Amino acid sequence: MSQVNIRQLFEDKRARLELSRVAGTDGIEHNIDSDAVEASNREVVGHLNLIHPNWVQVLGDTEIDYLLALSQSERDELFDSIEQNGTTCLIVAGDAVIPPELISFANQSSIPLFSSPKPSVHLMWLIRHYLAKELADSTTRHGVFLDVLGVGVMIAGESAVGKSELGLELITRGSGLVADDVVELHRITPDTLEGRCPDLLRDFLEVRGLGMLNIRTMFGETAVRRKKSLKLIVHLHRAHDADLSQMERLPLVATHQEILGVKINTVTIPVVAGRNLAVLVEAAARNFVLQQRGIDTMQEFIARQDKMMAGD
Repeated sequence: MSQVNIRQLFEDKRARLELSRVAGTDGIEHNIDSDAVEASNREVVGHLNLIHPNWVQVLGDTEIDYLLALSQSERDELFDSIEQNGTTCLIVAGDAVIPPELISFANQSSIPLFSSPKPSVHLMWLIRHYLAKELADSTTRHGVFLDVLGVGVMIAGESAVGKSELGLELITRGSGLVADDVVELHRITPDTLEGRCPDLLRDFLEVRGLGMLNIRTMFGETAVRRKKSLKLIVHLHRAHDADLSQMERLPLVATHQEILGVKINTVTIPVVAGRNLAVLVEAAARNFVLQQRGIDTMQEFIARQDKMMAGD
C-alpha cells in the first residue's frame, strides 16, 4: 500500500502551485492511501462533488458562488456532508475570495484548507498527475537500471555475473545510470513501469575491486538519470560451451517478464570470455526500438527465406 500525506502534498507542490495555508492545519497529517482509492469509486481530485466526493476537493469561482447562494441551514448541511465523506483537504483555486464560513468550517473540522492562484483545471491536472505517481503500485528488483540509447534497460542476472562492470562500460559509452543494485519500479499507468533509485544509492555504482563510485562526480550530470520507463530486461547468463550449443539461435517468439501486471520484453545474453556485452546490450536496445516501429528483423528474414524457397 502507498500513502501520500497531505503535508507531503503541500510541501512537494507548494512552489509549483503557489499553495498557501489558510485554515484547518490541525488535519495536515491526513493520509490518502492507494488501497482506499482503489476500493472506492471516488476521484482522487476534482471540483467540489457531494455525490461522488473527491479525496481532494477543489473550489473555483462557480463552487464559491454556489456556496454563498445557500441558506445557512443548506450551507451547514453541505459542510456536514464534506466532513462525513472523508475529504482530506480543500483547495480554493483562482481569484475566488474565500468566505469566512469556509475558513471557520475548516478549522472546526480539521480539514486542511489551501488556496492557489492557479486556475482550477490546471491545478487539478498537476495534482492528479502527482498523486497518480505517488500512489502507484510499486516493487523492487535486483539489477542495474540504465538509459541505453533512450531505452530504459535493466540488466539482471545472478550475483557476480558482471552486471555492474557492464553498467560502467555502458556509462563510458554514453548511457545514463538510473539505479544500481536496488531498482524501485512504480506502475504509473496501466502499461508503464517507471524505474527509480532509492535516495541512499542515488548516483552510486558498486564495482567489485573498486568499491562505490559516484557516477555523477566522475562523469558529470549527463551520466545519471532520476527516473526512466522500463522497456527491456537483459538477463545475463553465465554459460558454458554446452549451454551455448543448446541455445536457440533464431528465437521465433519474443519473451516477456511480467512485473506488476505489465509485460516487459526480455533478452538473455550468455556471458562467456571474449564477448563484447556492451555492444550486445546496445544492439538489443536498437532492435527493441525497431520493433516498436513495426520493423521485426526475424520476420523479415523468414519472409525472405520463404520467398526464395517458393521461387526455387
